[in-house]
Amino acid sequence: MERRLRSRTTGDVAYREQLRTPWWWYVVGLGVASLIAGEFRLSGADLTVWIPFCTLLPLAVIIVWWLGRSSLEISGGELRVRGAHLPLTYVSGAIALDAETLRRVVGREGDPAGFVSIRPWIGGGVQFWLDDPEDPTPYWVVSSRHPQQLVQAVRAGG
Repeated sequence: MERRLRSRTTGDVAYREQLRTPWWWYVVGLGVASLIAGEFRLSGADLTVWIPFCTLLPLAVIIVWWLGRSSLEISGGELRVRGAHLPLTYVSGAIALDAETLRRVVGREGDPAGFVSIRPWIGGGVQFWLDDPEDPTPYWVVSSRHPQQLVQAVRAGG
């Protein structure tokens, strides 16, 4: 995966962070899927007992994996997250946000025109202010487990 990623970018990776789901989300997902599969058995439906378990349990694992497969990366002078990319030349400022401030920025105090890419299992984040006359987006807000390191990588220019 790293090899494919490097060939897609135009330079070395200055910062990379996997935004994976925590391990306990798999436990919760399997628990919920087991309860739902058990309901099929309790309903008295003429299904074989193993069909709901054999379909819902793997489906729960796949859904949790899919939710946590994104990454945050700075390479080739660009910030990349969830398929979107931002040239660092348009970033006029960056600030690390704690969990409470992040909730306020993406909530009532936020601008609806801002680009938001947050993950609920990651507390902190970074807000990037943009200076692009052709783009109406005032800022980007992204989740990060290491917001200070991300801010330093952006200030270093990637």
